[in-house]
Amino acid sequence: MTSPLLDRPGAVAGEGVDGGVAWHYGNPVAEQRRLEAGTGWVDLSHRDVVTVAGPDRLNLLHAMSTQDFAGLTTGQWTEALILSPRGHVEHHLVGVDDGTSFMAHTEPGTGQALADFLVSMRFMLRVEAEVDPDQSVVYRAADGYRFVPATDLAALAAGWGEPSGTWAHEAIRIAAGRPRIGLDTDERTIPNEVGWIGSAVHLDKGCYRGQETVARVHTLGRPPRRLVLLHLDGSAERLPEVGSELMLDDRAVGRMGSSVRHHELGPIGLGMVKRSTDPAADLLADGVAAGQEVLVDPEVGLHVRARL
Repeated sequence: MTSPLLDRPGAVAGEGVDGGVAWHYGNPVAEQRRLEAGTGWVDLSHRDVVTVAGPDRLNLLHAMSTQDFAGLTTGQWTEALILSPRGHVEHHLVGVDDGTSFMAHTEPGTGQALADFLVSMRFMLRVEAEVDPDQSVVYRAADGYRFVPATDLAALAAGWGEPSGTWAHEAIRIAAGRPRIGLDTDERTIPNEVGWIGSAVHLDKGCYRGQETVARVHTLGRPPRRLVLLHLDGSAERLPEVGSELMLDDRAVGRMGSSVRHHELGPIGLGMVKRSTDPAADLLADGVAAGQEVLVDPEVGLHVRARL
């Protein structure tokens, strides 16, 4: 869909995976500041919304995902992952249960695959899952993500004030070190590499698909790769391409993820590097100089073993 907010004066449409909504409304710096101050909100209606209904919905989500849905209460927001049998991240979802259904948002274009997977795994459980085109997701700095009827999008500004574009949302997200699946991850990514342990992965729940890999890396070893925040050379006129190589001394040590120009930090991005990469080393991200800031401790496995 194309958001009705693109009809607002100054609106500039996003591109690629964030097409269909406003990248900004003419003043990206002010929009970022509003969002950081807690007064802004962002139209994320390009993201897919999936509704999981039926009396056994939480049982299915508990069995199939990395999160503890058995103890989820009505109105409590949570995030979860669907992993492959080998522990690689296939889906990332954020949602809330209203007592009759669980509504989640996920990356654009991935909702149908998520719904199809849940339906294929229900067996005798009373569960239905489908993409809901009548619901949209927005991010409001005051209270986080919310679902609203798609028909109400155009009227939100009357009550919430001027919106911010997805540029502002991406700047806040990247600065906080929160990855997006498909941009900051690839087909080999496991949760331990990108900081999803604890937030999207519950370590004390029962078995789920891919758990063996997550538990083994968490308790016995170190993630083979690690997510880093990259501070990019501000003199470069461009940002690195998603998926381009991260280089150190003429050898590839990782993969570039998403990047953005932050109103205070300048150009920043997320990257995935080999665990053994020197955290103090400067890298080249698609030809742009980049300094590292540690997000995932390369020695996290050693700390866990010491506590055990």
